[in-house]
Amino acid sequence: MENQRPTLSRLRRWVIGQARSPQDPRIFHNLSLIAFFAWVGLGSDGLSSSCYGPPEAFLTLGGHHFLGLFVALGSVITIFIVSSSYSQIIELFPTGGGGYLVASKLLSPTVGMISGSALLVDYVLTITLSVASGADALFSFLPPQWYGFRLPFAVAGVLLLVVMNLRGVKESVVPLVPIFLAFIVTHAIAILYALLSHAGHLSDVVQGTVADVGSASAELGTFGMILLILKAYSMGAGTYTGIEAVSNGLPILREPRVRTGKRTMRYMAFSLAAMVMGLMVSYLLFGVELAPGKTLNAVLFGKITAGWGAPWGSGFVLLTLLSEAAILLIAAQTGFLDGPRVLSNMALDRWAPSKFSNLSDRLVTQNGILLMGGASLVLMVLSKGSVGLLVVFYSINVFITFSLSQLGMVRHWWQVKSEAPHWRKKLAINGVGLILTTFILASVVILKFHEGGWITIFITGSLVALGMMIKGHYRNTARLLKRLDALVPAVEAELAVAGAVAAPSLPDPGARTAILLVNGFNGLGLHTLLNVLRFFGGTFKNFVFISVGIVDAGAFKGHTEVERLTEHARQEADRYVAFLGKQGYYAEAVTAVGIDVVEEIEALAPQILKRFPNGVFFGGQIVFPKEPYFSRWLHNYTIFALQRRFYHQGIPVVILPIRV
Repeated sequence: MENQRPTLSRLRRWVIGQARSPQDPRIFHNLSLIAFFAWVGLGSDGLSSSCYGPPEAFLTLGGHHFLGLFVALGSVITIFIVSSSYSQIIELFPTGGGGYLVASKLLSPTVGMISGSALLVDYVLTITLSVASGADALFSFLPPQWYGFRLPFAVAGVLLLVVMNLRGVKESVVPLVPIFLAFIVTHAIAILYALLSHAGHLSDVVQGTVADVGSASAELGTFGMILLILKAYSMGAGTYTGIEAVSNGLPILREPRVRTGKRTMRYMAFSLAAMVMGLMVSYLLFGVELAPGKTLNAVLFGKITAGWGAPWGSGFVLLTLLSEAAILLIAAQTGFLDGPRVLSNMALDRWAPSKFSNLSDRLVTQNGILLMGGASLVLMVLSKGSVGLLVVFYSINVFITFSLSQLGMVRHWWQVKSEAPHWRKKLAINGVGLILTTFILASVVILKFHEGGWITIFITGSLVALGMMIKGHYRNTARLLKRLDALVPAVEAELAVAGAVAAPSLPDPGARTAILLVNGFNGLGLHTLLNVLRFFGGTFKNFVFISVGIVDAGAFKGHTEVERLTEHARQEADRYVAFLGKQGYYAEAVTAVGIDVVEEIEALAPQILKRFPNGVFFGGQIVFPKEPYFSRWLHNYTIFALQRRFYHQGIPVVILPIRV
């Protein structure tokens, strides 16, 4: 077993990469994304929606295709309103203002958890649908007998994205740049060619729209025509998914984050709006109709290049459709960038197991990435990669988050209207955003509920119930721990008394030494210390307190935060030293900062034992009155993990039970 560990470690390093230090002052700059890379990593989800959002809306209109001009205008207006409202969210939450945090801070923590749960399900669907759609598009070019390999290919695609994201944020984005640019360039050429080559026929689109309004009014009535436009507008709701990704992913952006985030949002809004309007007008100019075995975009590109001649026309169509297939695959990247971040924020607030806020040695939220990838793989297999089925599930949840975020911002501007300049303008932007997103949410739920949308709502509701149960457990644990903290005021009062006995100036290296693991100056650490003194009397002459500051997703926001964490760990350990000094014992503190408590302590142990060879490690472990079966998933049990490692090295470890 011991021989396997170095081999597995080398294999992991080869696949994932070398470990990174959170204490490296350059690490945040090196890992962060400039606006362009953020547009690639976070904007691919939004831009890829042009492969199915506009076509879905266009086809919903039936024979009244020219009404699509109204749908396109409504879609463009919605894109700019939603993006503008999220730019305001970026300003208000400069350290990251995704739907979870906005709803938590501006409405209530419980509403925030509902928004976060909806986002998690949406990001799993984003990963699954994007990869499945990309696989479908890719295999449409291959021989029919190869189609049976589509599902294994989709599964392999998810696994590849998991590995890329485990390596790091920038490592997962940079390889996607050529694909992203190929999509942008090919689609821009196609749309510009369509508009320029038919510049003299643009008036025909206007005339056709006027005629279609007349025929639709006569056939359906004015109210029926409006309902048809609104239905098409709602069915194209997938177009707006991904706009929220920038505010969710703000912590990975280059400083100054607010400016970078707003610039990325502008890139995303203008490119998506141009793509939606350009495609819809091109459909009308070329009279596109759905053809068997082809997407609407494939039919459009075929008509655009019909007069180009071989091999230019067929080659351009192939390149364009391949870029669509590829960007659909990489659109899943948004789910891997933002899903684990939302989950880590929920874990920090104790709505999810705390381990989901931990970072790997590559400084990514590894547990969240694995969970998102695992959930996507399960969904991919259960749905057999059926895009038709996955589309039914999609776009409901993101509008739950949209609506709650807009509601929170409306409430905020109303509450601070006496202090915030231009509050009416800001309130109007979020107010209109609230109306639009709530309308789309209601429409999508009604239209998709009986087709299978209820499954998404059920899964989200189950996740909300699970979050409530986890929060209840952590709240109960905190209440029990608070009983231990009754010791803290008494010890602080003793520390404040002047004239106490000073600690010996020099340690006795040959004497027995108690090495205590503490996590802050709290009741758990004090009970562990007092139990050592009570059970072992004067056996120990030296005391060493080890305190490790954990760099998790909450602390990994800049070098200043890491320095603050380092200083806090040192100050907390020094309070134990001061307390024992007044009792006449020699004591010292050893502190470290890292991503894994066990590994940091294991690294410190040889140095401490070299100075104090008769050292014994002590750690306290809380014993709950009733321990639920799932508690091992919610707590790290650090002392047990450390005990297993130290026993292999012959280092004595004593675990002191502390009943609450």
